[in-house]
Amino acid sequence: MKKLFTLLFLTVITVSGFGQEKPVAQSEYVRMLYSIKGSSGIEPIVDALRRRGINFPVTDGLRGLTRSKSGNNDDLKRALEEAERRRQNPESTKLPSTEASTAILEKTTANTLALLDDMPDFVVKQLITRSAAYAGTGNWRPYDNLIIAVSYSTEKGEQYKVLAKNGAPVSSETSGSYSGLDGATSGGEFVEDLTKIFKPDSKTAFEPESTDIVRGRSALIYRYEILLPNNKHGGVGLKGPVYRSSPAGEKGRIWIDRDNFRVLRIEYELTDIDSNFPVKAVTKLIDYDQVEIAGDKYLLPVLSDFRGTVESSGKRFESRNVIRFKNYQKFGSEVRVLDEDTEPTPEEKKP
Repeated sequence: MKKLFTLLFLTVITVSGFGQEKPVAQSEYVRMLYSIKGSSGIEPIVDALRRRGINFPVTDGLRGLTRSKSGNNDDLKRALEEAERRRQNPESTKLPSTEASTAILEKTTANTLALLDDMPDFVVKQLITRSAAYAGTGNWRPYDNLIIAVSYSTEKGEQYKVLAKNGAPVSSETSGSYSGLDGATSGGEFVEDLTKIFKPDSKTAFEPESTDIVRGRSALIYRYEILLPNNKHGGVGLKGPVYRSSPAGEKGRIWIDRDNFRVLRIEYELTDIDSNFPVKAVTKLIDYDQVEIAGDKYLLPVLSDFRGTVESSGKRFESRNVIRFKNYQKFGSEVRVLDEDTEPTPEEKKP
């Protein structure tokens, strides 16, 4: 009954296909790339690729031009590869019918909420690289690396303990967050970010958008949105002498495995942040996978990319936290810092 009750609150918006507009031609795509002026010029290109598709093969030369003209923008690179898959095999990348799309969402909702309700007690190591840049430049400069032990229990929720900073051991207390550190911090990757999407009172609206391949799995992508009045489990905060916060809405995309109805990835941005609040933008991407703990498998994060934009003295600065989740173990296991944890992490190459 609980699962059926949950599904009644999901608002599902469906579409019949990718649209009837002509596919983007190569010459048009190249013109789009050369017209980019700042990050705001990338979104219309991404939208055109997803809505219209392409009629040309994607070569290494076009991939290189895309990286250079977009500042190596992940959204544009992924949209181009999605369009290429649709061009090569339009039948396998066709959106499902309205009925099938609704069924996929219902099964995924039931599976996800059941998994979150049955979350095990565990410990995991977070390897975090924190960077900063002038807003819109994409010129990220790492300023520190953290190793954090995270324990999760149904009794206390998430508990954090900083183990090392820039390779040097740190003596710290365990607490409900690691926000006591200077610089940007994030949380909620284990339960909260998924829960708020599928909770009934969020009244999340879903719209099937496209298809993708994630770690070899065939995925269906839905756009989703949680309106500000309904996003009671979200918002944005700012550290300082006095902690400040602002409510916010949320919109993004969610990747769902078409075969076993589980979440593979979410990416979102916060919306409707108070215009007077210093935090101007927040985005997050989380990759999920089936992780084995004590012989059983659970849906847990394996990678997170959090970004925030703050305005100070008339200038805007961006912060970025890339988190790798390593060595999930049963609750009570000791988390140790190993030599390999402090080695430089190669930049993850995503399509």
